[in-house]
Amino acid sequence: MRKLQVLTYPDQRLKLPSVEVVHFDRELEEFVQSLIFTMKSSPGCVGIASPQVGVHRRIVVIDTSGSKHRENRVSHGLTVLINPTIVSAEGEFTVREGCLSVPDYTGNVKRSYWIRVHAFDLKGNPLELETEGFEAVVIQHEIDHLEGKLFIERLLSPRDLFKRKVYRS
Repeated sequence: MRKLQVLTYPDQRLKLPSVEVVHFDRELEEFVQSLIFTMKSSPGCVGIASPQVGVHRRIVVIDTSGSKHRENRVSHGLTVLINPTIVSAEGEFTVREGCLSVPDYTGNVKRSYWIRVHAFDLKGNPLELETEGFEAVVIQHEIDHLEGKLFIERLLSPRDLFKRKVYRS
């Protein structure tokens, strides 16, 4: 397994929208395994979307199970979402977000507290996921990547951007 190179802001490829996955095959599974390895090899990382590694397909991987974030009351563990769509959302709260593609900063954004997501698993089987708090934030953040958006475009104000704490491997 190899760690994939993560694109960083201001790389314009991060602004490109992703296309739907139509082939659920061995190539997809191998790519997702590399995406998982990249996420797990990155200190503090709880999610990654394929556009962050220059592959503009609608693929998201998350795992908030090891997070100590105070809003992490629900975690489905390692989750792969292919072609995810948020179909319902409720509540709103402000949360500090960071991103592998914006390595030097974090910022305050508003997100929905609870979401329902429709997606497919690696085999192409439909799945529905309901989640809240931190895990919901991570999914919303990663789906933004699929649309070519970064969290810095959602800042509450310019004052809500902060120098990131340094993570050690």
